[in-house]
Amino acid sequence: MPTLLAKGPQPLQGGHLRYTQRSVQPARLHLIVLDTSGSMRQRGRLALAKGHATWLIEQAARAGDSVAMLSFGGQGVELRLPPGRARASCREKVRALGGGGGTPLAHALAQADKVLRRAERRDGPAESWLWLLTDGRTLEQPAAPEAPRHVVIIDFDEAARAIGRCAAWAQRWGAEHRLASRPA
Repeated sequence: MPTLLAKGPQPLQGGHLRYTQRSVQPARLHLIVLDTSGSMRQRGRLALAKGHATWLIEQAARAGDSVAMLSFGGQGVELRLPPGRARASCREKVRALGGGGGTPLAHALAQADKVLRRAERRDGPAESWLWLLTDGRTLEQPAAPEAPRHVVIIDFDEAARAIGRCAAWAQRWGAEHRLASRPA
């Protein structure tokens, strides 16, 4: 429209051209790392965590971001959703998850670093977010993930009998700590 206004009734010339700068948002990749261990199955924690994961996927889809999801529990660490555009259909992958067994958290975080690095090599730099959804009920003391730019730990531990591991990890890692009972 600015070009047409500058041109008026005259024939189009180079001096009439007007350019509009468009801001380009950096690409964002949200990697959801979901604890499906046996302790998460107690008192509806896994169902609540799956609801949070679904909400994160929906928010990423609305923003036009990419999403990936790893689950970890008694079945080991599994890439449930490879990095790609977030879509509402991704929610079905979350609903189908079961739970049980141990908590291979350190292995899950190592896999998360690999997924994020691979995505960056393939797609170029992105603002990477790692969302760890867990109750912290493991004896492992994992090192901070290295690849993500932002780490958010959503704590599903019981408030009445909390052991506080998620808060301690967040403090040690320089990550954000959120309680699952509060809005994300």
